[in-house]
Amino acid sequence: MTNSSDTHSAVHSDLGQAWSNAWHLWRIIIPRRSITGRLVWGMVWRRNRGGRWVYKKFVEYSDDRDQKSVS
Repeated sequence: MTNSSDTHSAVHSDLGQAWSNAWHLWRIIIPRRSITGRLVWGMVWRRNRGGRWVYKKFVEYSDDRDQKSVS
């Protein structure tokens, strides 16, 4: 028979690991160094890698391109 706290800790550790392996959109006020060594701030991608945060610049894009009609 398993203890409910053992089951809870196993599920919690799986969720924690999945969360740390994913990139998250984050707002940075104080500039940080990105993976490439450049300073980034504002909206950035953030991920935990072995107890250390790594950052990537967030580049916005738009799908409403100025498309010219084809005749």
